[in-house]
Amino acid sequence: MKLKIYTDGGSRGNPGVSGIGVYITDEAGKEIEKRYKYLGTKTNNEAEYLGAYYGIQRGIELGATEIQLYMDSKLVISQLSGVWKIKKEELWKIHEDILKMIKKNQTKLSFHWIRREENKEADRLSNVAMDVKN
Repeated sequence: MKLKIYTDGGSRGNPGVSGIGVYITDEAGKEIEKRYKYLGTKTNNEAEYLGAYYGIQRGIELGATEIQLYMDSKLVISQLSGVWKIKKEELWKIHEDILKMIKKNQTKLSFHWIRREENKEADRLSNVAMDVKN
């Protein structure tokens, strides 16, 4: 099964109150599910990375064999695809966890940077997580 996963992470303050949003569709764009999660105090980049992690994890739980990951974080997409180096240790740990998860589950993964306005639902969900803090 092929899934499109849109994720976003945000932080109010850097570091500050943070959350993630995950919006999953099938390959035709039909909605499968929406999720959000409060993360506590994190940096914006940590929240973005954790959004990718949880989105990929959920895709695997749903049975995806191929995931197209869409994010408006050029940093995360560029680092996950190997174009940019990772300088922060806390991001490296999450990056490694993502790669281990993909390898273990033999999931085909492609990374796609999109403009923020193309990621409105995941952004909205990350804000819900920060608002409700649960």
